[in-house]
Amino acid sequence: MPHPPLLGQLRRLLLPCSSVVPIAAAPSTVRCLSPRAMASTVASQVHPGGSVAAAEYEDVLGRLSSLITQKVRAHSGNRGNQWDLMAQYLQILELEEPIAQMKVIHVAGTKGKGSTCTFTESILRSCGFSTGLFTSPHLMDVRERFRLNGVDISEEKFLKYFWWCWNKLKEKTDDDIPMPTYFRFLALLAFKIFTAEQVDVVVLEVGLGGKFDATNVVEAPIVCGISSLGYDHMEILGNTLAEIAGEKAGIFKKGVLAYTAPQPEEAMIALKQRALELGVSLQVANPLEPHQLKDQHLGLHGDHQYVNAGLAVALASTWLEKQGHLDKIPLNQTGPLPDQFISGLSNAWLQGRAQIVTDSQVNSEEEDKDCSLVFYLDGAHSPESMEICARWFSHVTKENRRMPSSMVQSQSCGNFQKILLFNCMSVRDPLRLLPRLVDTSMQNRVHFDMALFVPNQSQYNKLGSNSSAPAEPEQIDLSWQLSLQRVWEKLLRGDKGSSELDSL
Repeated sequence: MPHPPLLGQLRRLLLPCSSVVPIAAAPSTVRCLSPRAMASTVASQVHPGGSVAAAEYEDVLGRLSSLITQKVRAHSGNRGNQWDLMAQYLQILELEEPIAQMKVIHVAGTKGKGSTCTFTESILRSCGFSTGLFTSPHLMDVRERFRLNGVDISEEKFLKYFWWCWNKLKEKTDDDIPMPTYFRFLALLAFKIFTAEQVDVVVLEVGLGGKFDATNVVEAPIVCGISSLGYDHMEILGNTLAEIAGEKAGIFKKGVLAYTAPQPEEAMIALKQRALELGVSLQVANPLEPHQLKDQHLGLHGDHQYVNAGLAVALASTWLEKQGHLDKIPLNQTGPLPDQFISGLSNAWLQGRAQIVTDSQVNSEEEDKDCSLVFYLDGAHSPESMEICARWFSHVTKENRRMPSSMVQSQSCGNFQKILLFNCMSVRDPLRLLPRLVDTSMQNRVHFDMALFVPNQSQYNKLGSNSSAPAEPEQIDLSWQLSLQRVWEKLLRGDKGSSELDSL
């Protein structure tokens, strides 16, 4: 089930648009597709409930935000920027030995690394082990990044470990050793949480790249994984698949078994070369076959998830084998999986990945009857994942054949309309993203009735059941969004040149 504030925020994003766009009135049922950037940035702060005082939580969020550097992501200094400081932070927090004792599964990649980590954690939890899962980004609440036994860390524990780390670092840092940046602090916090909670296994998703990622302070993981590689973060990782693969392979450790999802030839060559240099046994994890699930379905939707699930099975099996639990691993690579593996794969969940959010509370102004507003959310942010996302969207929406009965249009609702909510940062090239979305959708006879290009900033900086729009809405620069709109319109006219981007 979607987090209620997420549903409310999505509704606010869409409903006011009917009064400003030069198109027909708001439809009675709307189908929407949205990449991760929109979902992860519109709701970066949360007004939490529970027993912990909201004021303290707001204070913590403010302190975390103070760690976000003002340097643009594409700055060359972001590549390995003072990475050696991580060792000093570990010393300050006395985490060196505890981290060395963790039983870690470390996963890098361009696409699917979060899903792979989620599948892996769920499998091992179904096998009876206590688990810690660190992923990024979060959609609603920073606590989503830290899961203990499949559940977001509680506010009470989050605050306890936050202050423990924050106070120690504030006491010891200075001009020579500054406070860690945002993601590095969160990685350090994850290490503290998982070591203090003494979980059996820790599954770590790399934040960006691999070699210089904050999670790469783990020197002896049990097994490493590389999910599907593609073109992303090129301003930091390199302009070729070989360069990108080399950065991702930075998590390889001498003598530690590694698995990779099937890769393009250029990327695979680079991965094998790095593995050879380190004496790493690199094996390809084949995609899972549907029959291996014994008529069950993956908890994360989309055909591409069978690739991630196959990698997760290999990682979980290796972890079990290395820990001496031979009775729990699959007997072979092609037969039906053990029931505990199937349970883990079918019960895995992760927001913002091929996720369908239904809002049945939206009323049609024209007919004054309850009709559904349906959001289709996906974190596509590379050319390849945009194509996969478009195929998924086309598949699940075409003629309602695959939709759950609760989502099917009622007799009283009018025609469906498909509205695209799209966000990407200006560091990305929309001519690498939008054409794949348009072309794949058209190939599947899916056409958008409207496209809305939304900014990173939200007018609602806190989410909750009582949140409301600010009295004086902030003025947001929409020049990038207007440029995206012009690119979109050119694509619809069949013009795929770069003249629009040349003027940006």
